[in-house]
Amino acid sequence: MIDQALRILKDVFGYDAFRGNQARIIERVASGGDALVLMPTGGGKSLCYQVPALLREGLTVVVSPLIALMEDQVATLEELGVPAAALNSTISPEAQRDIAYRLEQGEIRLLYLAPERLVQPRMLSFLQRLNKVALFAIDEAHCVSQWGHDFRPEYLQLGQLAELFPEVPRIALTATADMRTREEIVQRLYLQDAEQFLSSFDRPNIFYRIVPKEQPRKQLLAFLAQHRGDAGIVYCMSRKKVEEVADYLSSQGFPALPYHAGLSNELRAFNQKRFLNEEGLIMVATIAFGMGIDKPNVRFVAHLDLPKSLEAYYQETGRAGRDGLPSDAWMAYGLQDVLLLRQMMQSSEGDERHKRVERHKLEAMLALCEEIRCRRQVLLAYFDEELPEPCGHCDNCVDGVETWDATEPARQALSAIYRSGQRYGVGHLIDILLGRENDKIRSLGHQRLAVFGLGKARTEDEWRTLFRQLVARGLADVDLDGFGGLRLTEACRPLLRGEVRIELRRDAKPQRARGSSAGPSAASQLVRAEERQQWESLRALRRQLAEEHGVPPYVIFPDATLLEMLRGQPRTLQEMSRISGIGARKLERYGQAFLDVLNDAPTAPEPVADMRHEVVTLVRAGMTPAQIARQLSCSEKNVYSMLAEAIGKQQVSLEQALELPEDLLGEIQDAFLEEDGALPPAAALSGRFSGQVPEGVLYCVRAALMAELAE
Repeated sequence: MIDQALRILKDVFGYDAFRGNQARIIERVASGGDALVLMPTGGGKSLCYQVPALLREGLTVVVSPLIALMEDQVATLEELGVPAAALNSTISPEAQRDIAYRLEQGEIRLLYLAPERLVQPRMLSFLQRLNKVALFAIDEAHCVSQWGHDFRPEYLQLGQLAELFPEVPRIALTATADMRTREEIVQRLYLQDAEQFLSSFDRPNIFYRIVPKEQPRKQLLAFLAQHRGDAGIVYCMSRKKVEEVADYLSSQGFPALPYHAGLSNELRAFNQKRFLNEEGLIMVATIAFGMGIDKPNVRFVAHLDLPKSLEAYYQETGRAGRDGLPSDAWMAYGLQDVLLLRQMMQSSEGDERHKRVERHKLEAMLALCEEIRCRRQVLLAYFDEELPEPCGHCDNCVDGVETWDATEPARQALSAIYRSGQRYGVGHLIDILLGRENDKIRSLGHQRLAVFGLGKARTEDEWRTLFRQLVARGLADVDLDGFGGLRLTEACRPLLRGEVRIELRRDAKPQRARGSSAGPSAASQLVRAEERQQWESLRALRRQLAEEHGVPPYVIFPDATLLEMLRGQPRTLQEMSRISGIGARKLERYGQAFLDVLNDAPTAPEPVADMRHEVVTLVRAGMTPAQIARQLSCSEKNVYSMLAEAIGKQQVSLEQALELPEDLLGEIQDAFLEEDGALPPAAALSGRFSGQVPEGVLYCVRAALMAELAE
């Protein structure tokens, strides 16, 4: 069966091999077993039911929560020559009758339905009469969880599929589900006999950065200056802020569109279609936008407001870099975010148990923001996954984190809250600590407090940061029952009594906004200057073909496939067929047109400095030296040489560059250090480790030791 699945994978989808758990999942489902699949965004979830759909006789019904996602998937499958259709509210009665007829004739292999349409008695009866249903695929299965951030009541009714279609296998798929949510999916969808396939949550191609909110619009501009020409999403909490930020970005020369639930359905649909079909647009949106957005070349996701949970943060940032290429997740976070979310949570409806769960989720989100360790390790740990070593691909790993003993200032801040009556906001508390004798201070008599003026040694920004961290750590909270000011919590008692000390992170200096000529975008970092013209020619052809066929450009070919074309420079259709993502149908339809572009403008030789930069970027994105060599069309020896130089300059760590067993690495290091004095050349040890590691590994280990000894 796997041989047949591999043929379908290559001939239809254009890929040579399955990734991760895909082969095991496909074998399980194609042979009639149920499955629960947890796989990160961009990990290839769709193939886990699309390949079995082509292996099994009959119709595969795919439950999908969003019309945009259905249309996107159907367009992609039809481009591949797979007969697929979607039934939703945007389709005319005549078109619906045509789809029903084709279903009865067995002409459609995959049918996409919203959950509320599938569970209608009329639709269920129709599917039962067909007697040809081969598989149910329930996408975004975490929507069944009442504790989740995307709960949809209609998903609860999908459990009846087990009773109505007892012989039909079901596969439930999600990218976001902790242990509690997985248990709820199994329980509510009656998947007790389903085999669970849990892939890593890690998205190694995404760089995570969280900055203290100083001047958020200027900070956002500085970030976007590195992403000119890239598609991205900027998330804001309120509809008003979405409108304001979209207008502001447009005035600054960035093509931005708003998206929120307050816009008309027509305008929302229009803006979403533009985002999917055009290159380089920025969508400024509330969380109403995003689930099911299948655009693979979103190069960044920026948050101007704090998400309510790590699940929401993970899912929203996961919309970047679905194609596996380097992408950025950036967030500006401040004290007001914390206070606002705490207020919303305390005043929300729901029983105490539900509020307790929500508070726990917010605490985890705040902990990530104030974290001094590797952000990726903390994020993955929340989803019950261990990352043994720091990732080297987040702000904490790359920039380092400075901490300081904040015990005494923290006590002063908490004392100011207590002595002023636990009823004032941060601005007034800072005035007390800085000894500002203004009208409000005098009218309240707060100039006579023992803490008045005690904090003059620190700036207003430093005090604001301190209060933010105290609230984030739960030592102070918002008093919703009283005046909405800060109050102490039980957790602060040990600190006030002098029983414990507190270490806090010191905020890095705010990023300076750069001009419009700021550094290259994440996408263009992979396209060298001398390749730019040919890259744009390939994109222009893709855009033209997409317009002709009425599909988004990435449905023709994603950026990753164009990039492989650019690097591989195929000269014949046979060579073109070896490129990942080009199946038989697309080769026949588009192969020659793209060959003509490639053969028309040969690229210039490779500058070494540019290639070294790319090697570092790809290593940080999780690629092995062998994969990088294939990606850049150069020898592994060259890759190891550039890696050794980057390791020596501490641009990348040895652990990031190489995956070596610990005992073997120790043996190689000991061999270099056997004799006192200078380290022997790597070539001197090549015979000793011949057959165990490539010689390039020895150069990298030696470079790491040299850097260590030089410190």
